[in-house]
Amino acid sequence: MNILVTYDVSTETSAGRRRLRQVATACKNYGQRVQLSVFECRVNEAQYEAFRAQLLSIMDSKVDNLRIYKLSAPRDRCLECYGVDKYVDFDEPLIL
Repeated sequence: MNILVTYDVSTETSAGRRRLRQVATACKNYGQRVQLSVFECRVNEAQYEAFRAQLLSIMDSKVDNLRIYKLSAPRDRCLECYGVDKYVDFDEPLIL
């Protein structure tokens, strides 16, 4: 399943800045950053549940916002991208 994860973490306190780093690290473990607070991820159902639970345990629902969008089609069919796209398709051959 392809998902889009977006977040807005309050960084007015040191605890908020710590949560921001924790959310970003968790997201990097499941996908890749496509904008500062936006990650595209490909997960199975079990990974999705674990990932979602991890993110919910980090965030402070009183001041932070987390959005997870389940994409109904493959990335290339539901995305229009303009400008620089740093996305790497890990299903394609990697040439070094």
